[in-house]
Parts: sequence; structure tokens; C-alpha cells
Amino acid sequence: MEILERSAPLLNPTFRVSNGAHEVLIGEECLLRFRTPTIAGEYGARVSFQRAGGGWTRVRLFWETPEEIHQPELSVEFDLALAPTFHWMPHLAPEEGFVAAQHVFRSPALIFARGNLGLAIVPDLGQVGRDPEAPWFLDLHAPERKAWLGLCQTRIEGHVGFKKREGMTLGPGSVEIAFFLAVYEGKEAPFNPWKPVADFLWTRWGHPLFAKGEPGRVPMDLYVKRTYDWAFGSWKDAVWQEFDLDGKRVGAPQFIVNVSQSPNYKGPWFQREVLSIWNQAWFSSLRSASGLARWARRTEDPRLSAKTAMTKELALAAPRKEGLFPSVIRTENEEVVVEGKEVERPRPWSEAFWTNSNRCPRDHGVTEDWFHVLDSSWTALLMLRWHTEIEADPRLLDFARTYADKLLTLQDADGYFPGWLDPITLEPAPIMAQTPESALSATFLLKLSEVTGEAKYSPPALRALEALLGEPVPSGRWEDFETYWSCNGFGSKTMVGKKFPRNDMYKQNNFCIFWTAEALLAAYQTTAEERYLRWGLRTLDELSMCQQVWQPPFIHVPALGGFGVMNYDGEWNDSRQSLFAELFMDYYRTTGDPILFERGVAALKASFVMMYCPENAKQKKQWEKAHPFFGKEDYGFMMENYGHGGETSAEGLGIGEFTIYDWGNGAASEARNRIYDHYGDVYIDRARGRGFGIDSVSVNRTEGGWRLKNLSHRSREIKVVFEDGSSKVVKLVREAHVR
Repeated sequence: MEILERSAPLLNPTFRVSNGAHEVLIGEECLLRFRTPTIAGEYGARVSFQRAGGGWTRVRLFWETPEEIHQPELSVEFDLALAPTFHWMPHLAPEEGFVAAQHVFRSPALIFARGNLGLAIVPDLGQVGRDPEAPWFLDLHAPERKAWLGLCQTRIEGHVGFKKREGMTLGPGSVEIAFFLAVYEGKEAPFNPWKPVADFLWTRWGHPLFAKGEPGRVPMDLYVKRTYDWAFGSWKDAVWQEFDLDGKRVGAPQFIVNVSQSPNYKGPWFQREVLSIWNQAWFSSLRSASGLARWARRTEDPRLSAKTAMTKELALAAPRKEGLFPSVIRTENEEVVVEGKEVERPRPWSEAFWTNSNRCPRDHGVTEDWFHVLDSSWTALLMLRWHTEIEADPRLLDFARTYADKLLTLQDADGYFPGWLDPITLEPAPIMAQTPESALSATFLLKLSEVTGEAKYSPPALRALEALLGEPVPSGRWEDFETYWSCNGFGSKTMVGKKFPRNDMYKQNNFCIFWTAEALLAAYQTTAEERYLRWGLRTLDELSMCQQVWQPPFIHVPALGGFGVMNYDGEWNDSRQSLFAELFMDYYRTTGDPILFERGVAALKASFVMMYCPENAKQKKQWEKAHPFFGKEDYGFMMENYGHGGETSAEGLGIGEFTIYDWGNGAASEARNRIYDHYGDVYIDRARGRGFGIDSVSVNRTEGGWRLKNLSHRSREIKVVFEDGSSKVVKLVREAHVR
């Protein structure tokens, strides 16, 4: 199916001045009004309107001040005559005085809609962040039909909110605020308010950086090798855990390690959290092991292959109760004195016990003893993928089928699968009983039906998707375990299932947006119903609004392609991008939209940006400013994100102090190895006349085929995959040609 022209048509607004306010009109209808502010009540702005192509208009406000002026805020106030029924901005501003600060300008916009009519305002990213004394912000007050774009200083409150503060200085000289504006009308159902904005952001800022090779030109296999040399070499004593369990040898990297466990750290090391191994929706040892298995197969490394086998055995060893199973095996910590310091150290694996993720609604009576259906569905799905793509093992299929049969009994009358189950009664908890977490269970059941040929698993999966399309997806209720019960508990006691009135938005997490987009694509592939694909594309475009499309001056590591997490947190380059990358490519394969494939490649490359190694020279300096003792033994260490707390600096602020193999370097390596198997280093779609470089290769069509150019300047063999699934290996020095 081709949906290359799926954006809502952009309309050509007219502009006029009425009663001192600028108005934006479609025909005779006024949609938006704004007045130009002054500096110090004295210096007015010059305003210009310029057509920017594709239906977008650039609006520029320009001031000249002869002196330095202290002014807490300079902003354009928009009055929405449109009377929107839909509102969106990238970060919650839940109370008066809170704003979406420029730190969260990954794909910044204000988007409003009424029916099938949309209006979008996008800050001019060419201007944002140039003056550190005058940072940008967005704000929205939905009940009053007002929004703001402007400049002000902010302070961080909580995790992570931004509140206006005094202290901004303007001038002397020029001051500028510029933004792009578009009005568009959808003709198809469902109406997609994000597509025109997401495409504009990528086309104007993302694609030019992507075409230059951003966010990096290092062949990804170098990063993969760094990862495995680190985990199973220089840091193996801290990372790799191997022990006997029920008469079998099992093993996996432990959940988390920190800089105190570096071979170069001077002082006693400590355990940051309990010693544990997880098979949970975030931290999945089975997922990482599947990537290691692909690498071991490609490099013919029996040592690494043996480790993947031990991790598979550990997953299969989880005790089951009516098909349900725990997601974590762990030990307790104890406090010991080492070199005169009290530090946390783990008890031995001989004392290990099974439990579940502690990222759970404790404030609603749910503990880590409770089963989390989401985690089980993810692990069972990975078992199916292992069985079909890596190594046929009937035990994996039997494990997944037994779980699925229990899962079918848990579906409620509306079609949802529950969140948490009581460990004794297996009754669902009332909290989070009907959420988009159900999408992952739907994907699992559709895959099981495909693998086994058993039709009974598909209808419940489609029922779950119908439930999601009935309310959570159209309303933006993107709530999952991470939204409230990770590092950010804001709203967990009173706002679950409720919109923040000031912004007319839920607290949203993009993990469940991903699961839903994935499930909708699977549903389309199962049923060929176009409706699922259109909802899936709408959901994927909403996910795209969390992706980084530019290189801000206040982000001191490469930014293009990475993802944030939610609309009330500060992460850049979060590890989830490694999980999201292939889904964008898969949607391209279905639709032919090239922007989606480019976004997927950028996300994959961004997955290695935070690694400490010589190949990442800029980031290496940041790491060494934060942790001066780091050395070559630490090459491969990688924090899961950057700027998590809402602050960054050129001196290392924003760099973390721990790494999670299964949500960092191991996860990134899994994505690279998986995508290599499916799409290679270069993907050529001859039927559509398109080619994409994935691993630092540019691809251009020629009269006789395709010209490949090496962007990394490292001679290597690359794998070229074609749209029909065939492939060939090509020696690439500077250039090569394929037909």
C-alpha cells in the first residue's frame, strides 16, 4: 500500500491587523489573534510574514534595544478564536507559572484542532537557544484559549517541571522571536493532527542533518564490539552474573552497574540497587541476549553463544503459576564497612529469589510481589521471536502458549488486559486495569497466532485494539507503568486517568504509544484492514513528536534521532530509541513514506551516541569531565540517556553515573544486530526506486543501479538487503555500485 501523500492539505491563511492585533484567517473566519509585546514598555516590534513553502508561513518579530534591559518575560500571546477541542504541546505546564522550557524542545510545537481543522505553531529552531540569557518557552492555558511563545528564564521544580523566574536580560542590540504557522484540514478518518507538523520538522531541520550523516558516521559494529568487550571483558566481574539454578547453569548481565565499579575507580565500590536480572518491559535480559546471539552467529563466536544459551535458560527457569511468571530474580543487599566507609553490597546468588519489577503502584496497594501482565507479554513475545528467528526451541513456544492461554482468561468485557495481578488470588488491581499496555499483549497474541496457525489468539487481540481505538488513542491517554511509577511520580496519586485541565492533556509516556503503533501495524498485516494502518500511522506520527529533529546549542552531545520519554521529564537520547527504530522502518516498508525510514535510521544511530569510547570524541570529553578517572577499560560504558534532570552544560552536567546493560549498550547492540539481519547496512527498495544507507553509507540511484558512498572512511564489507528479502555482501572502500 502506498500512502506517500497522507498529510492533511495545508490551507493558505491570510493575515490582517484589527484593533491592534494580528489575525490569522481562513476565508472570513478568524482562527488566531496575537499582539506584539514591547520591551520595557517602550520598544515595539517590527513584524514580518514570509511564505516558507508547503503552506507554512514564517512570522518574525524583531526588536532593537539601545541598552541592556532586565525584563522577566518577552512573549507572544495567542488568543485562539478557533475554539479548539484538541490541544498539544511537548511538556505539561499544569499550573500557572509553569512552562515547557526550551530544554524539552525535541520536536516543539503548539497544535490545536477543531473537528478536522488543525492549526500549528512551531518555534523557529534556527533561533532557539542562541542567547543563553534569553531561553525560549511554550505555554498553554486551554480553558482560556490562550497560548504563549517567548523568552524567559526558568527554574526546575520536581521531576521535571519548569517554572518561570526572574533574571532575564535583553539587549543591547537585536532581539528576535520567530515561528512558523500552518492551518490544515483533514479529509480522511481518523484525522491526524501530527503528520503535517512532524513532516515539517523533519524536512526543515532533521533531514539536512541526516543527509550529512548525523548523529554519527561511525560504523555501528565498532560500538557493538565495544559493548561486548566491556560487558564480557574489562567489566565482566561487575556485569556478567553466572550461577547454578535448579541444577542448570544460568547467567546474564546484572540489571545495573555504576561508575564506582570501574576498574579505574579509586575507592570502595557500592551496589546502586539490588543485584538482580530482569525480564521486564524495559530491562530485558532475553532481548539483549537475542542480540548477542545474532552477533555470535555472525562472528562465529562460541564463547558468546554459550552466554546467550545461559540467559535463555534463565528466562525458561522462571516459576509459573497457571501460566503466569515473575520477571525479576534478585538478592538482598547488606551494609558492610570497606576502607572505613559503609557501602551497599549484594548477598550471593545462592540466596536469590523470584519477584517482579518494583516500578509499580505502591501508592495504590500494588507491590513487587504482584504479576505485571505487560512484562509477561513482552517476555513471551521475545520467546516467539527467538524461536522463529534465532533458534527453534519447542520449550519457548510451549512457555509462550501456556501463558497465552491464561492471558485469554484475563481479558475484561471491554477488551482490555489488566495491569497487575494479585500474587495469591490472581485478581486484577483496580489501578491501571484499562490502559494502552494492552497493546503489547495484542501484539504477542497476533504473533502467536501467526507462529502456531491457531486462530483463537487473533480475535482477543483485535478486541483489545478496538478498546484502545475507542478511547485512549483518540484522547491521548498514554498511561503506562513508567508514566507514574518510575523516577517520576508526579500525578500518581490524584491524576491517573485524568487530564490536567490547564493544558487539556494527560500526563503521557511514549512507551505505550510505541506498543500501540506496533500492535496496529501487526493488526493491519493480519487483517489487511486499512483502518488499522491509518490509526497506526496516526499513532506513529504522535510518537514522532517525541523524536529529536535538530542540534540545539544547549545539548552538548549529538542529538538528531534520539527520543525523550514523557511530557513531564527531561531525557534526551533515551535508550528506548533502540527499540523504536525498526518500527519506523517497518512502517516505511508498508507505506513507502521515506521520512519514516530516515527517522528509524536516525534513532538507531542515536542509540550509540552516549557511549564512552574514542569513536565518540565529543561525548568522551563530557564523560571525562564528569568522571575524570575513566580510561580505556571503561570504553563501552553508556548511560541510558542525557540531561535527565532538565539541565546540561559543556562541563559534563547531564552525564549520568550508571549504566543498565539491558537499557543501554546491550539494548543498542541488540537493535543494531536485529536490524542488520532484517535490513542490512543498506536497504534498497527497487520497486519504489528508493535506497537508504543505515550504517554510515549514502545511497544514490544511478542509471545502472545504485551508488554507495562510504561516510565513515573505514573500508569494510557491508550487507545490502533488497525489498524482496534477497541480499548481497559488498566490499566498500570509498564507493561501490550495486544493481
